[in-house]
Amino acid sequence: MTQTTDAATGTADEPGPGTAEGPGSGTAPSGRSRRSRTRINRAWFVAAVTFVTIIGAAAFRSLPGLLIDPLHQEFGWSRGTIGAAASINLALYGLTAPFAAALMDRFGIRRVVAVALTVIALGSGLTVWMTAPWQLLLCWGLLVGLGSGSMALAFAATVTNRWFTARKGLVTGILTAASASGQLIFLPLLSWIVEEHSWRPAAVTVSLAALAVVPFVWLLLRDHPADVGVKPYGATEFVPKPEPVTGAARRTISVLSKAVRTGPFWLLAGTFAICGASTNGLIQTHFVPAAHDHGMPITAAASLLAVIGVFDVVGTIASGWFTDRFEPRRLLAVYYALRGISLLFLPMLLAPTVHPPMLFFIVFYGLDWVATVPPTLALCREQYGEDSAIVFGWVLASHQIGAALVAFLGGVARDAFGSYDMVWYVSGALCAVAALMALVIRRRPVARMGAVAVA
Repeated sequence: MTQTTDAATGTADEPGPGTAEGPGSGTAPSGRSRRSRTRINRAWFVAAVTFVTIIGAAAFRSLPGLLIDPLHQEFGWSRGTIGAAASINLALYGLTAPFAAALMDRFGIRRVVAVALTVIALGSGLTVWMTAPWQLLLCWGLLVGLGSGSMALAFAATVTNRWFTARKGLVTGILTAASASGQLIFLPLLSWIVEEHSWRPAAVTVSLAALAVVPFVWLLLRDHPADVGVKPYGATEFVPKPEPVTGAARRTISVLSKAVRTGPFWLLAGTFAICGASTNGLIQTHFVPAAHDHGMPITAAASLLAVIGVFDVVGTIASGWFTDRFEPRRLLAVYYALRGISLLFLPMLLAPTVHPPMLFFIVFYGLDWVATVPPTLALCREQYGEDSAIVFGWVLASHQIGAALVAFLGGVARDAFGSYDMVWYVSGALCAVAALMALVIRRRPVARMGAVAVA
């Protein structure tokens, strides 16, 4: 058989075993060979579907920061109470992720993601009828938290691990940037809806956006390259689809029990907890109300967050490219140090209007927003091999626990001190600690989890 796939680049699909042109079928026609050489590998289409799915799901992550002032004004709930709902949401976003990664191994990516989007739509839609704080905690905290956790970065990690053996850093950066792209699309729209038509139509918009993605996922997403008879991108051999892994919860806990006995896990979890505290918990939840405290209109503050999303796309994709070429530990140290410096300057930049120093902060911070994800995931793969997606899910859980703490404590600090200044300064100092932690992670490539020695 004439091989039509460039194994080094994966620029074309090679028929898998049992297809019309599989082993023993003879030489493929020359015309087909020429067409195959120019065909784009199927893995890139799957990555594109995943990208669009994460964009559609990103709408629900854009709303919490826009709800703090409207809910406070309408119901009289304290910012700490509203922050508690965002805190539960963020915590479940992380704690659900490792179980979702295991469920994808058991039931397939399509089923898990479709159910998750439906749960998100249900939780967001039910908020329009709430009248008590516990209902906010149930709908936005519990339901949207569980659904969003199944759509977390463990989803992107699972797709990358199954469909790519080359360019993993770049693909991770692209898929991570999808969340920022969704923020770019939905934040200005949702802030306009909140300001012009109240918060309820914005919640309905989030619900409809999640539902709209469900058929897209079901019809176009595929669980494994073997489902369509192709090799993973960059692979030299056809990879059979593994049997479904039963006992998802047991496997998730088992992987965690092994990981916690290793030093790199705690360092990765600690740095990522600070990452979540200084991004989702801090800026995404509290930047808009903090800017509003200084007289800036909500739509202007939300637009600045959207601009962060623009540069986040650039920074995250670039970080994926760097991760394929440079040592991930040093990249993490640089990213956290720069983020900490920027946060220390933020209290001096908040004002009623947008001025050049604030724009510089937005650009600088945006490039660094989730640039930490590709090197963190690369270190998980390096240390934990085939269990890396689940380990990364647990590391992501620490990210969201850090975010949840700051989402709650930031609201409490605002109620207690009348401003967010202390929160910015503490977060900047924590980023400096994360930079030091990243540098002391020991590099020790292993093939399997069981080979990791106790640190």
